[in-house]
Amino acid sequence: MGWNKKALVALIGSVCMAGATTALAGPSAKAMADTCAGCHGTNGQSIGPASPNLAGMSASYFIDSMKGFKALEKDVQHADGARPATIMNRIAKGYSDEQIEAMGEYFEKLGVYKANVPHDAAKAKAGAEVYESACAKCHDEGGSLPGDDAGILAGQWLPWLQFSMADFKEGHREMPKKMKKQVDKLSDAEIDAVLNYFASQK
Repeated sequence: MGWNKKALVALIGSVCMAGATTALAGPSAKAMADTCAGCHGTNGQSIGPASPNLAGMSASYFIDSMKGFKALEKDVQHADGARPATIMNRIAKGYSDEQIEAMGEYFEKLGVYKANVPHDAAKAKAGAEVYESACAKCHDEGGSLPGDDAGILAGQWLPWLQFSMADFKEGHREMPKKMKKQVDKLSDAEIDAVLNYFASQK
């Protein structure tokens, strides 16, 4: 075999190896995150009231949430760390822990997005006082600081905030002890007000 043929074989081999490496690497974090757009909007900016914004969410909170969905068995609402879901439990189980971590890091790098959410301005004003007395220690900067790992609440859709609180209060989702201590002190009207406050944040 002449030098040119040997070089050609070597070149073809290197291209095939590169292709195989790419295939083994799997989809990129962005490509996987893009599969969430149907419910959570492009780049994690939700346009639907039942789905939260993911943009800017801390990687650790995203990872914990996805693992909570994966932990949810079909008829077991109280598995350790499990989160209630209508479809997310099935979706989450389709990703490996490594893929979930990559997606979490991708969303974290995006800026926090606050949707223009319809809300009751009077309730939001009253909710600001409730927030300062009951929520501010864990949900910093009006609920918009991803670094506190408590989840971004600012600018989330009001129906989603309401659904989430209902899951906590009805026992479908375990409420952190600090949160339960504060929530138990609040009336339904105060809870409604503070959820409007979070929804009002821009």
